[in-house]
Amino acid sequence: MDAPDFSDIPGTVIFDAVRARQGYALNRFCMSLMQADNRLRFKADEQTYLDQWPMSPEQKQAVLARDMNRCLELGGNVFFLVKIAATDGISVQQMVAGMVGMSAQAYRDMMMQGGRPIQGNRSLSEWSR
Repeated sequence: MDAPDFSDIPGTVIFDAVRARQGYALNRFCMSLMQADNRLRFKADEQTYLDQWPMSPEQKQAVLARDMNRCLELGGNVFFLVKIAATDGISVQQMVAGMVGMSAQAYRDMMMQGGRPIQGNRSLSEWSR
């Protein structure tokens, strides 16, 4: 049986085997930031540190721009990407709020009220029924 296709859910990036392979170097870079000396080296010269990793130019640019949504599209896994945010002194809440275009307080308030509404967050194929 074929795996279901979730690619048509607005705002959803599925981390599957293809993305895992695509993002392997990006995610390894993120994991390197768990070591304090690597965080210092990265912050001292981000481009030079990134150039040590066999990441695509698009992945490196997404990291430099702190475009976490683009990092996801390029194979990044959110559980690894939070290492970049932590290196920048940004909380997970702040990072995710930025990814959805909200302030950290507005994101917190939404989550405390039960999360984002389900409307508009379903498969596009369901909209035609």
